[in-house]
Amino acid sequence: MKDATPTLLLSMSAPPYWHCGRTVLKRSIDQLIALLPAAAMAVVNWGLPALRVMSLAVAVCVAVEAICCRAMDRKSTIDDLTAVVAGLLYAFMLPAGAPWWIVVIGAVSAMLFGKMLFGGHGNNPLCTPLIGWAVLFISFPVHMDPNIVQTATSFVDPLARLKYFGVAEANAVPVLDLLLGHQINALGAGQIGALLLGGLYLLVRGQIRWQIVIPVLVGAGFPFAYLQMTDPAANASAVFHMCSGSILLCAFFMATEPCTAPAVSAGMVCYGLTCGLMMFVIRHFGSYSDGAPFAVLVTSLLTPYFDMIRPKPFGVK
Repeated sequence: MKDATPTLLLSMSAPPYWHCGRTVLKRSIDQLIALLPAAAMAVVNWGLPALRVMSLAVAVCVAVEAICCRAMDRKSTIDDLTAVVAGLLYAFMLPAGAPWWIVVIGAVSAMLFGKMLFGGHGNNPLCTPLIGWAVLFISFPVHMDPNIVQTATSFVDPLARLKYFGVAEANAVPVLDLLLGHQINALGAGQIGALLLGGLYLLVRGQIRWQIVIPVLVGAGFPFAYLQMTDPAANASAVFHMCSGSILLCAFFMATEPCTAPAVSAGMVCYGLTCGLMMFVIRHFGSYSDGAPFAVLVTSLLTPYFDMIRPKPFGVK
């Protein structure tokens, strides 16, 4: 006799089962909106060379991801716009006068060794744009120095002034000029006011966590503020340091990358404080005047340990 009980088939899929509606594409769009003011200011301050560097970096990153997906016989992931975001952030770390071959080498290195080698977006342990920047900084330091590449300008390098001429010369640079990007710096990292605006937009949209951003800024800013209060004749203010170099770019856009940062709040705070303190140590004691990119890379290596900082389960004594 035939069994009258119907067979119930259940289809299981990976969690989460109740989705909040956030997608990788929506995050990428928000990031691009946040980066747009800084990109526009870079073109205003540096002209067509900045537009050339950004366009070439984005095009190469998208092309490399498409080629890698084809080589691995997988569906193309360029429609999630993560390659566009990575290309633009990578371009923000370059001088506006960088040669085209420098842009190409760094973009290929970033996508190959910083993303696709690990399986694509979400699997990379380190920030993709910073991998490309590190390869270029170590291999071609002369071409990565804005003071050498960008000579035809009336802007000044505030960190170089502080390092070679002292606090008095550094304080002579108006803070408004730093906010408007009127400084010799990487083409995007120097657009301080625009980056601050974009970072606040991402915080309001909930795309980045304040548990990372605030500790990074506190960890980097508090030591500088303390030194300036104890010996103002020998140390620049925390505002000066926040408005020069790439601390704000790294705090809002690099250190907050979800796949390279801790997943729990306590770990995020420790991660942010460690990253900020490392920025201070490298900039204040090291030979490199801007330690923010290296600080993010090194701190990202410690993310598995920060993820071990977990709250005690409910009911456990």
